[in-house]
Amino acid sequence: MKIILLVEDDFLNRRLSRKALVENGYRVLEAKNAKEALETLKKEPISLAILDINLGEDEQDGISLGQQIKDKYGVPFIYVTAYDNSEVINRAVATTPYSYLTKPFKNVDLIASVEVAIRQSGKKHVPKISVKDGDYTTELPIDEINYIESDGNYLLFHTDKQTYKSRSTLRQVLEELSESTFVQVHRAYVVNKAKIEKFNQKAIVIKSTEIPVSKNYWEGITNDI
Repeated sequence: MKIILLVEDDFLNRRLSRKALVENGYRVLEAKNAKEALETLKKEPISLAILDINLGEDEQDGISLGQQIKDKYGVPFIYVTAYDNSEVINRAVATTPYSYLTKPFKNVDLIASVEVAIRQSGKKHVPKISVKDGDYTTELPIDEINYIESDGNYLLFHTDKQTYKSRSTLRQVLEELSESTFVQVHRAYVVNKAKIEKFNQKAIVIKSTEIPVSKNYWEGITNDI
């Protein structure tokens, strides 16, 4: 079942859109602002995000949220808004949404936009992270990372082909990575959950490499994997 993240500050609009989506076979998760949306994206495998552009006074707007979602999660999104002026439209289009609906819209238009967006996103954008390859900086697709190892002031990004380096900390890099994909297993190691072959309370095995597991992280690991 496809999971839709519905980001809308107005309760009634959220309820109406949710009802239409559920009736058409989608599972819907709700958020009333950007903060709640980003927390959900860290934990759930979202298929599509529906973003209201105006998320309330003193709140991050849907367009800047859309850019964050594109850069960090690679999740397709569509905008819904009451705004129809050229400045807002140009800002929105620059973030490459899959659709743009102006309120009020019919349920049939919402469902059509959702279905087209999900089909078109088959080859979705893969989030990347900047790392060092010798003297050069390159963009490493995060789905190629097997695990990350802390090495002094640097991080080592282990992939099937080679190991990359970055001057950073695990805490900093975890802020860039999705919690639905990566989990910290030791003070010096973060692993890609999709690459785990087997594990116990002492170690995780990825590509025949044993990665130590700390008892301080064991409970979190069993909940996440």
